[in-house]
Amino acid sequence: MLMPTRASARDRRLIVAASTAESFALLGTLFFPALLPTFQAEWALTNTDAGWINGVFYAGYALASPFLIGFTDRFDPRRIYLANAALGAVAMFGYALAASGFWTAALFQTLAGVAFAGVYMPGLKALTDRLEGTGEQSRAVAVYTGCTGVGMALSVWLAGFAEGLVGWRWAAAVAGLGSVVAFVVFAAAFRPKPPAAATAGAPHRLLDFRPVLRNRLALGYVIGYAVHCWELFGSRAWMVAFLAFAFARPSAGPALLTPQELATVAMLVGIASSLAGNEGAMRWGRRRMIALYMTASGLMGATLGFTSALPAAVLAALIVVHGGLTMADSASLTAGMVAAAHEGRRGMTMAVYSFVGFVMAFLGPLLFGVVLDLAGGGAGGPAAGWIWAWAVLGLVAASGPLWMRLTQGKWAAGDAR
Repeated sequence: MLMPTRASARDRRLIVAASTAESFALLGTLFFPALLPTFQAEWALTNTDAGWINGVFYAGYALASPFLIGFTDRFDPRRIYLANAALGAVAMFGYALAASGFWTAALFQTLAGVAFAGVYMPGLKALTDRLEGTGEQSRAVAVYTGCTGVGMALSVWLAGFAEGLVGWRWAAAVAGLGSVVAFVVFAAAFRPKPPAAATAGAPHRLLDFRPVLRNRLALGYVIGYAVHCWELFGSRAWMVAFLAFAFARPSAGPALLTPQELATVAMLVGIASSLAGNEGAMRWGRRRMIALYMTASGLMGATLGFTSALPAAVLAALIVVHGGLTMADSASLTAGMVAAAHEGRRGMTMAVYSFVGFVMAFLGPLLFGVVLDLAGGGAGGPAAGWIWAWAVLGLVAASGPLWMRLTQGKWAAGDAR
């Protein structure tokens, strides 16, 4: 794991603890999309049904994030984190015990999304509040967001591995134990600490987002993150199903990895890409490099639907490359938002950032499924459905730099913010 070069021993311990806890807390995040072919067959779900169940996870995140993340300017983020780590365990244990179709799956997915909102950015807020030095802070954000990718990658792998051994209900229970581990690790490493805004008696009102919306630099990163989430979570929601479809075609030939294993590899490559992407952004200019990463990822994603007829080995390589590209801008966007946030409003800025991003994360998987149904695609359908669905997902992503440029204005030479 990459660590900030000038971090103190105490800071290193905090970064390791926060990143480790986050990896465990997210073991249930991609449980449903990892086993989507199983659930579609067992519960007779349409692609649109599957898109809704995938999407409500992010809808739960989006609806909860203004409160859970915005409150971190006034309340200790540690308390918010621990409460939602517990909720994450409840959601996955509930999935293991009671999920039986569309409505129950959607309920537990929503609860898991709310829990995700309460651990992801509040955990980052608790960490960045305790770090000194903007250079360290930027790299710490990259490490933390990278380990979020570790948790999601492990979520896909664990779901497929555990389902093959003990069935999907026990697999859900194992994912719930990850939230229990996260609770213990975070509680032990982070002592209670009131946020700076609360200590200083900051006068701004709770959930007053207007100052954040007037901060054009931060707002540009919000817009960029929205487009990033549209593509990232849309592709992750449907990656396993797409690979299962492609590997079942006669032209595929033998596949060395299962769809879940290949998706895990793609996500792990994305972690390294996120860390490297942030270093590149610090060296050559954050906004310039984000535009490059986003355009390349979107254009490649728009063409993935055409690759289902390729040999499995070729498709696997393309999926891994795309997994890296979709994450290349992740840490840079979040680090840019943290740096651009006004003093005393970092939590509120994170709340807006997360809310807008995860509204798009909700729409991405849903619209993918709708397009797939409209074009007659799916497990046994024609490839045209996948072509159209991937094209819509990728072209929206490729438009991200345009919206960021319109929001933030012209870039100064060598601009790293």
